[in-house]
Amino acid sequence: KVLNGVGKAVDATNKAADKASSFVKEKEIDKKAVKVAKTAEKGIKKAGNKLGEVAGEIVAGYKSKAGGASSKASGTSSKGRTAPDIIVDAKDITEHSNDFSQGKVWKNVINQAIPLMVAQLIQILYNVVDRIYIGHLPVIGSNALTGIGLVFPITTLVAAFTNLFSTGGVPLFSMARGAKEEKKAELILGQVVSLLTITSIVLMVLCYIFKRPVLFLFGASEETYVYADQYLKIYLLGTMFSVLSTGLNGFINAQGYPQKGMMTVMLGAVINLILDPIFIYGLHMGVYGAAIATVISQGVSFVWVVSFFIGKKTFYHIKKENLILKAGMVGKITSLGISGFVMQGTNCLVQIVCNKMLFMYGGDMYVGIMTVINSVREILSVPGSTLGSGAQPVLGYNYGAKQYERVRKAIRFTAVIGFLYMLVVWLAVIIFPKEILSVFTTDKTMISLGEHALKLYFFGFFFMSFQFVGQSTFTALGCAKRAVFFSIFRKVIIVVPLTIVLPMLGLGVEGVFIAEPISNAIGGLASFTTMYFTLYKKLPE
Repeated sequence: KVLNGVGKAVDATNKAADKASSFVKEKEIDKKAVKVAKTAEKGIKKAGNKLGEVAGEIVAGYKSKAGGASSKASGTSSKGRTAPDIIVDAKDITEHSNDFSQGKVWKNVINQAIPLMVAQLIQILYNVVDRIYIGHLPVIGSNALTGIGLVFPITTLVAAFTNLFSTGGVPLFSMARGAKEEKKAELILGQVVSLLTITSIVLMVLCYIFKRPVLFLFGASEETYVYADQYLKIYLLGTMFSVLSTGLNGFINAQGYPQKGMMTVMLGAVINLILDPIFIYGLHMGVYGAAIATVISQGVSFVWVVSFFIGKKTFYHIKKENLILKAGMVGKITSLGISGFVMQGTNCLVQIVCNKMLFMYGGDMYVGIMTVINSVREILSVPGSTLGSGAQPVLGYNYGAKQYERVRKAIRFTAVIGFLYMLVVWLAVIIFPKEILSVFTTDKTMISLGEHALKLYFFGFFFMSFQFVGQSTFTALGCAKRAVFFSIFRKVIIVVPLTIVLPMLGLGVEGVFIAEPISNAIGGLASFTTMYFTLYKKLPE
């Protein structure tokens, strides 16, 4: 950034000199003034050249320390260097700083994981804050919280379709950019905008038409449907805001503007955090207030994203001619994004089955308890999952560079730290279940019943660390199909059948909560063991 700034300063000084000279000639100022102006012009240009020299020395010194000095920076004179020269070297330095074959492996993994963790925690805060405020509503808190829980599968389904087109479009967009195919990149952007817009409208309309039968299918009762309906019919108004702001954010990051991408999430989260208590308590709007605050915050994020794509910073704009869908491109986008869709879609299926079985065997109260447990799991899983995600570029880079021992080190580090973190989290849940539940509700019955349920659900939570390591390694080393398989294996083949069968065997609601730790142990160990013997052990020495 410093070198980019110096480069721009060089340009600015040269332009200032030219303007000064032009002004003097146009105005026919007296000879004395002309002499002063010319002296100033020489001084400005000299200063610009000096800036170029200093920048060149910084570049050369940095590169020699990094072991990547080039003849351009160290073998040639830096005098009179131009802004583009300096900016090119700045980019080259950035590439050296992202060389994952250098430095300590664990530091590389942590440096990649922390930004991801912060971003995901902010995103989760965006969703969880509604539940916290609603759970503390007097009298209706537990039923209202249950109502919000019934909406989860619908919001997850919306996220699944967003993933389908976003995770399918962003890699294609990046490849087109890398190949300097600017028109193709803009075409991909336009296609994704159309797909996201059409999907959001269709989902909104269908959910409005079928919301009552769907919510009852998901486990609603007459008491909880009231609150689920209040939240959902407002929330659906912001479907397009949510889908487009989330779906297009990846295209901002893909252009090298991670701070802008982070702001998309932060703006929505902060505004939601501020507006929730105002609408829920201050204006006495209850569940309606939570939904309105969410839609407004999504709208702000949407405006932020759209303003980026119509602004001057982006090289890629949303153009009318690119919005017309082309079958070939739509096919490429959806085929690439199907794995993300499946992984989110299976989450939706698990939520539906859990809510339905809990309502059948325990009633509304246990659906509300599961809403709290899901919220706790979302928050506590983030460091473990982002550690695996952060390791992916490090694993992939070193695998490509044939630095196989560094690949093994990254896998070992991720596995050990992930396991230790999950173990500590499990112990914390076992020791402080009441305090954790109290964050989300003041209902004494919900807290009392929830303590046992929370301990059952999180039993052996550390096995999830093996799932994260296995799936992230598969993805990083080009075995994405195996990552998707083990996600489906754990959720669809293990969790869903167990959630249905165990309550029928006499375990009741406890069977629903026990299904999770069983799936964590079997799915996690299966994923890790397969990764260990098919990838880790087969890495060359």
